[in-house]
Amino acid sequence: MTEDVIIKLENVSTVYEGERRPAIKGINLTVNRNELVYVVGPNASGKTTLLETINGLLPPFNGKVSVFGLDVQSHGREVRREIGYVPQDFMVKPGEPYTAFDVVLMGCYGQIGFLNRPSEEDKKRAEQAMKLLGIQELASRPMGKLSGGQQQKVMLARAMAKKPRILLLDEPFSNLDPDSRGQIPLLITELHEKQDLTTLIVTHDIHHMLEHCNRVIVVTGGRITFDGTPEKALPLVENHPHTTPLEGHHH
Repeated sequence: MTEDVIIKLENVSTVYEGERRPAIKGINLTVNRNELVYVVGPNASGKTTLLETINGLLPPFNGKVSVFGLDVQSHGREVRREIGYVPQDFMVKPGEPYTAFDVVLMGCYGQIGFLNRPSEEDKKRAEQAMKLLGIQELASRPMGKLSGGQQQKVMLARAMAKKPRILLLDEPFSNLDPDSRGQIPLLITELHEKQDLTTLIVTHDIHHMLEHCNRVIVVTGGRITFDGTPEKALPLVENHPHTTPLEGHHH
């Protein structure tokens, strides 16, 4: 396996427990170091499943997933330490007692284990991550009182607190206020470039970050139906009945 291949899926199919039909089927995919990849497709097409499979959260019933050359099945914990993952449905209830800082600090738990008390070092990393995203002033605010864009930045800071080598983002543009719609794509691009990351972004909206992205994968019905440049992907996605620009989209 060459040094530059970071993520490799070989003929991978994954089924959710209790389901009969695979959510993704026969996926072959190689992602190289420092690539910024958009994974696009209609809802329920298998995009989230792909991220969860790479992250070792869902075991494939077929095929092999390796990250940094390690089999994710047997080295899940090691692999996850190096992955910053922002799931799609993290919206926090208004009454949650956690502050933004608490949430970012949880990002270090991959490293420190849930029961250990965070060390000064962990707190420093959480502070640095918040600085990286320009949200130091949110530190003591309750997470549930923040706007969608602010919560998204906190979750990104939480992912970055691990000092990951891979960033997996599931629909990072979906709950944003208009201001954040312009900001978040730029922030993600900046993190990707400055922190030397390999980044996969799942989205049904392809219009945001194309100039920074060199590769688009289209997933339809659990299979990769396109893998190539944004220019070539755009006509495919624009003709897609399920792919909507963000403006009017609500989950």
